[in-house]
Amino acid sequence: MDRASPEAAPGAGEQEEQHAALNWLEGTRIGLVAVAAAAVWLHLWEPFPTFSVIGIAGLVIGGWPILKEAFEAIAERRMTMELSMAIAICAAAAIGEFFTALIITLFVLVAEVLEQMTVGRGRKAIRDLMELLPREVSVRRAGAIRSVLAQELSVGDAILVAPGGRVPVDGTVLSGHSFVDESRITGESLPVEKVSGARVFAGSINQSGALEVEVERIGRDTSYGKIIEAVERAEKSRAPVQRLADRLAGYLVYFALGAAVLTFLITRDIYSTISVIIVAGACGIAAGTPLAILGGIGRSARLGAIIKGGAHLETLGQVDVVVLDKTGTLTYGRPEVQQLMPSAGTTAGELLDAAATAEVRSEHPLGKALLAYARHQGRTVVEPASFSYTPGRGIKAGAVEGTILVGNRAWMDENGVALPPSFEGGSGAGTEIFVAREGLLLGRIVMGDTVRPEAKQALSALHDMGIRTVLLTGDTRRVAAAVGSALGIRDIEADLLPEDKLKRIEALAAQGHVVAMVGDGVNDAPALVQANVGVAMGSGTDVAQESADIVLLGNDLGRFAETLAIARRTRGIIWQNFAGTLTVDAFGVLLAAFGFLNPLLAAFIHVSSELVFILNSARLLPPRAAKEGSRTMRATAT
Repeated sequence: MDRASPEAAPGAGEQEEQHAALNWLEGTRIGLVAVAAAAVWLHLWEPFPTFSVIGIAGLVIGGWPILKEAFEAIAERRMTMELSMAIAICAAAAIGEFFTALIITLFVLVAEVLEQMTVGRGRKAIRDLMELLPREVSVRRAGAIRSVLAQELSVGDAILVAPGGRVPVDGTVLSGHSFVDESRITGESLPVEKVSGARVFAGSINQSGALEVEVERIGRDTSYGKIIEAVERAEKSRAPVQRLADRLAGYLVYFALGAAVLTFLITRDIYSTISVIIVAGACGIAAGTPLAILGGIGRSARLGAIIKGGAHLETLGQVDVVVLDKTGTLTYGRPEVQQLMPSAGTTAGELLDAAATAEVRSEHPLGKALLAYARHQGRTVVEPASFSYTPGRGIKAGAVEGTILVGNRAWMDENGVALPPSFEGGSGAGTEIFVAREGLLLGRIVMGDTVRPEAKQALSALHDMGIRTVLLTGDTRRVAAAVGSALGIRDIEADLLPEDKLKRIEALAAQGHVVAMVGDGVNDAPALVQANVGVAMGSGTDVAQESADIVLLGNDLGRFAETLAIARRTRGIIWQNFAGTLTVDAFGVLLAAFGFLNPLLAAFIHVSSELVFILNSARLLPPRAAKEGSRTMRATAT
């Protein structure tokens, strides 16, 4: 019923007090109505032949909340199920059927309590999230460690997280080694190893060793805070399908009242008329729809996908084309050495040493990546005696062994370095860096952006759902084709500027497609806004995350595929409730109009069908925190 709608939830503390009061009050009210119904059925005390004193008393006690909401609906000119049920209860009492009126009241009260319990589970998920972060934190200040309240922390503080404790902030590990459970934040099922320099997220659980963490984000600015905001926003926002559900609920009430009037005019049977009013119910969609959306967003948040409102979840469920950026989305967005290919007579170590010497003073991203690789391999990097850089070509560096050239094919040609025929075929998706010394080619190094390991599985999952994938990138056609081929993407467009991506998305939308755009950079922001649903990687720029409708905290495309599946499931459940409600109401009204349903059976059908649809929506709610807590405890013990 309307009182169980998850859109009007009070604050957590206030809600706890109200919940306890409602349990006692509703339980007492239901008990008194049940006793009154039994007394009327057994004729325990009937001093007046024309009406039942106990029946009237029971209706006043039990029917008050129903009548109150009915009067409020009249004052606001809204048609609600409470109004139609109040009419049915009053009509039954008016013809002396006090037992029937009491049973209808009892059914309605029990149904509302069950609805409140079901929807309350969705609200409890929010309270559970809020209560997970520690209130006191150990912080290192002025060389001493002391305990402070979490809200007193500042960016730049160094905090200590003990084994088994929850991380209270987003930050970077300064020292220590541990494994951290990030399942509530990124959806990663296995503990993640953390060493100095690693990122940690608020709400994750430190499982083994102690960690010292530098504070970078606090409270609502943390990844965990954004999850809470997303679920809270979902409670308050209204998706288009929710407005449709409310309108349909009103139309069903009009339909039931109209059918009741028609039934009475044709049959003159007051029992059939009352049954028609009672049997039609729309609470299953009025309360079930927002509950399904809340559950869908809450479940997605557990995967590390922040959905900024029910409307975006609804639209995501209709997506049939997913457009993906390459750099930072399908790949890590950072160059790495993929292959060392020395010439005959040269070792891989010699090739790497010569290239590293030339790149020591380079500011180019490829040069920095190559230098980092050499140091990681334990190579000794020698400073060059001289250094010069020609933009778009390469480097010339002086060393003890002679002049070193590092650059592209054109740089080799300009300096008279001959390339063997075996080097003419290119290197697929990688960027070739040729290395020569004293005019002789030492070999080539293939650099490239590594494809995310989960990307192929994620793209496969999208294809299995019948979703078309499109790769739009500003990179070269050769690189884009290699990445697309590896991931099974057929529609590939390369060498695109940001405005070109925007035009491609506009063209897809003009063809009637519902488009989701997944990106991470500033250049993706216009396309993220233009798409029906914009999805930003958590490692992306702030501009991209602000422009997007969904943010993937863990940068895992697999989680995006799962979130899209949840959105489709949410939409499917909502439409199941719509179809089921219309079917039950149509057949119920027909049976009641022809006298096959008495008021008691009509009330049972109304309440039971309503609860079935609400429980159908409740299937989307995240698992209970207690179960997750026990799993975490077992993982920690292990």
